[in-house]
Amino acid sequence: MLQKNNLLGLTREELQDYLISLNEKPYRGLQIFEWIHNKGVIDFDSMSNLGKDLIAKLNLNSIIEVPEVINVSTSSEGTKKFLLKLDNDSFIEMVIIPEKKRQTLCISSQAGCALQCTFCATGYHGFKRNLTSSEIISQLWLANYYEDNPEKISNVVFMGMGEPLMNTMNVLKTIQIMQDQKCYSLSKRRITLSTSGIVPEIEAITGKTDVSLAISLHASNDDLRNKIVPINKKYPIKNLLSSSKKYLDSLNSKSYITIEYILINDVNDSIEDASNLVNLLSDLKCKINLIPFNPFPESDYERSTDEKVEAFKDYLIKHNFIATVRVTRGDEIDGACGQLVGKLINPIGSKKLKNKQIAAQNLH
Repeated sequence: MLQKNNLLGLTREELQDYLISLNEKPYRGLQIFEWIHNKGVIDFDSMSNLGKDLIAKLNLNSIIEVPEVINVSTSSEGTKKFLLKLDNDSFIEMVIIPEKKRQTLCISSQAGCALQCTFCATGYHGFKRNLTSSEIISQLWLANYYEDNPEKISNVVFMGMGEPLMNTMNVLKTIQIMQDQKCYSLSKRRITLSTSGIVPEIEAITGKTDVSLAISLHASNDDLRNKIVPINKKYPIKNLLSSSKKYLDSLNSKSYITIEYILINDVNDSIEDASNLVNLLSDLKCKINLIPFNPFPESDYERSTDEKVEAFKDYLIKHNFIATVRVTRGDEIDGACGQLVGKLINPIGSKKLKNKQIAAQNLH
């Protein structure tokens, strides 16, 4: 059976080209694009300005399909976690974080993750596959239209399941749709792409996109980062920061890199760690987002105490860095940073490294 085209993940230009391939006028592609992303309509029969013949042709050759919503969990502060079922029995999760002046969507780019960062539940449960552009953009579509949300998404962060820069082509296509003035019209400052440090891909996207870049650093030296972010063995900190500077240089002078730093008790949260971080980042225009570790069952890590978190932040501020502490949202529904697993099963058997082991191996 011939597989039908899922039009959800096509850019405006691709959709117009597709209509041309059906011997239709390209403006019909724009009409469909606006129906899907501006009006939340994914049923061809409800697109009233297309005409019966075109609708019949579209139904024969195409689909507009979003993942099945299996469950929606809501925390006491209003954070919502969606469990979505893809084909082949893969599952992903996305999280909507409501705030006074914005609605932020934490979006997934892969089912699972292959990087095995030791502080992250997603990596512990392994990798299944990359998401298509349709599956990535469908998360934004669902966030806006599944429950007829009166507060549309204003900010998107690629901080859900997976490493975005191991699925670069589909992520960039999705960003193009998000930024399109004919649909979501999200500005570059309202989209943040977070990476654990796939250096060649950071260099590959330089000049191809202008969204905010966040680096999941989490350590101030290679010895420690090799243990908690294993991809560092392939792309060490020096190379990572060099590629980040090149990306930053391609943007305007008001831009900066966000450094994400998870604080794990007795692993990377000492004042010595803060001092090393200050020295490491002295030449990078950045702000530092401190994230208290969010526990998950497979890890014996512990969250840094409030006193350590404040002392770490204060040290950075005293040394002229912009430093903030991310407010934990959604942890009661396992929707906080590092807790998304999408009900993936059959862990890949990676060695469970306890926080005391890593602390003992830290060379400080």
